[in-house]
Amino acid sequence: MAEALTVTRVSRFEKGAVKPLIDDITLTIKAGSLTALAGADGAGKTTLMRVMAGVLRPQKGSVTVLGEALYPENAGVKTRIGYMPQKFGLYEDLSVMENFLLYADLFGIDGKEREERIARLLAMTQLTAFTARPAGKLSGGMKQKLGLACALLNRPDVLLLDEPTVGVDPLSKKELFEILKAESGAGKMTVVIATTYMDEAAQCDQVALLEGGRLQLTGTPAEVTAHAAGRTAQVAGYTGRVRDVQAELSDSPLVLDALPLAGGVHVLLRDGVTAAELTAAFPAFTVTEAPARLEDGYLAWREKVLGLTQTGNALTVKGRAAVSDPVIRAQDIVRRFGAFTAVDKTSFVVHPGEIFGLLGPNGAGKTTTFRMICGLLEVSGGDLEVAGVNVRASRNLARSRLGYMSQKFSLYGNLTVRENLRFFAGAYGLTKKAADARIVELTASLALTDVLDKTAGELPGGMKQRLAMAAALIHEPSVLFLDEPTSGADVMARRRFWRWMTELSAAGVTIIVTTHFMEEAQYCDRLLIQDAGRTIAAGTPEAIRGDAPTMEAAFIRVVQAGRGEAS
Repeated sequence: MAEALTVTRVSRFEKGAVKPLIDDITLTIKAGSLTALAGADGAGKTTLMRVMAGVLRPQKGSVTVLGEALYPENAGVKTRIGYMPQKFGLYEDLSVMENFLLYADLFGIDGKEREERIARLLAMTQLTAFTARPAGKLSGGMKQKLGLACALLNRPDVLLLDEPTVGVDPLSKKELFEILKAESGAGKMTVVIATTYMDEAAQCDQVALLEGGRLQLTGTPAEVTAHAAGRTAQVAGYTGRVRDVQAELSDSPLVLDALPLAGGVHVLLRDGVTAAELTAAFPAFTVTEAPARLEDGYLAWREKVLGLTQTGNALTVKGRAAVSDPVIRAQDIVRRFGAFTAVDKTSFVVHPGEIFGLLGPNGAGKTTTFRMICGLLEVSGGDLEVAGVNVRASRNLARSRLGYMSQKFSLYGNLTVRENLRFFAGAYGLTKKAADARIVELTASLALTDVLDKTAGELPGGMKQRLAMAAALIHEPSVLFLDEPTSGADVMARRRFWRWMTELSAAGVTIIVTTHFMEEAQYCDRLLIQDAGRTIAAGTPEAIRGDAPTMEAAFIRVVQAGRGEAS
């Protein structure tokens, strides 16, 4: 297979930066392949994507696309590259069709060819029925599909997609990958996709794993996974909550990584440890060998080459247990925006110490529900109590008992860690003495003491996550709201985060979480799945999963059944 794209010893520096954004990267991408650039936020994926797209010139190294040098500026080869950045340039006040027509004009496509390409892409992305809808009123998944369709309109030979599935539900993600697989292949388009999620990378032909601006490992998914051969097991036969078992296993010196998976806990053993040894250490559990995953392979390689320690660690800071039971009681709650009903008579209760998950496809109403119970949106109808407070009557009082951590970490980048925490402490009414004591406690527990005087903006992603958690816990809330809290985080940061949630739940703190990452749904005690503003499923993760092999498959089945679609 010929080479579509070659990156040779490329480095890119920013003015005043101590270290390069990407450092001495060499990578070859075969024509017609679907390749994943995988890594956490800050790994260098976006910088490398922009260099390969001809948007950002490297200070060192060279890039060749389809046999031609991309730099110095090569306008001819650039026209053969399609690039969809994270914030794709959709015009939200224009309709779906108007966006298509605009991009057709920009690409110089007209006449019958224009009509045929647009019709094909509308059918492929299932947007035919929405041509008159403004792009700004599409769900997140629909926006991503429209952005992808506009990028495909020019039929590029090489298509670069920077995290096209961020904030996209499993059903929409499945549909996006079906499109990418149909468009790539021998004699077809070469596709490169940047992602933080290993389950997405596992669907590609080739994987390139970045960390700290350096290319750490490349290969097929099978080649990377093989690094963990013979070191993975499934643990079952326990009583109690799966997250408690996961935490117990994570603490074992025999275990490198553990996470809840369908029907049990998936374990990656340390090098040289056998499943028999794990059985002897945990005789109450049933331990069976299990196939390794791409994530296991990378962690095993990382342990050997980079010296990775265990992925989870405990949190010593506790929150404050709730004083009411149920902590949240929603009865037939409704939210209307004019004539549109976003949430339609939704009911549920959440008890102290529970982790409760709100799930649903893009546009389902879960974010609206989440914002109502946070006190950020007024309730149009029904009854809602949070922490013993009637939210419809006293939204401000209810908010004072809550902690909130958003996907984008509501931090002030120009303030130091200490100043951020003092600001949030003041916002919640803590005295200076109480705030300073709490800051000492939180920063020690979350390993932030050494960066107290650094600005939030210069912190790496993992530290920003810890700072956002400290800000959410500063006033010892009894209820903690988490909105896509691990989006963009690497494996270690995600495991550590959920270990904290296990500790806080055990202390009686009630946690409400929204996520599109179905592995995380299995840390929850109960789930509520919404679509089109109504509840379509509720219960424990295992009850909702049923006989589905994964939670992703169960989610897709539930949503399609609710819509009356065939799976």
